[in-house]
Amino acid sequence: MEFGTSPRKEKSQPLNPDTWVNSRSKKEELKRFTVDIPKSLHTRMKTACASKGVNMRDEVLKVLEKHFSANE
Repeated sequence: MEFGTSPRKEKSQPLNPDTWVNSRSKKEELKRFTVDIPKSLHTRMKTACASKGVNMRDEVLKVLEKHFSANE
């Protein structure tokens, strides 16, 4: 009877943040946007999003899309 070596997990490569962001949307290239906001506003946003069970990022995108509609 012969035994092989024990199975090993393949080592995963560290994920590049840009690759991760771009892999989330195949529709359009994404750009990173960083903005500093008051802590109190962040807390209100986070609380409201958590209570609705929605993602903060998605809510911010909705507001930006509404304000900067493509029809203007």
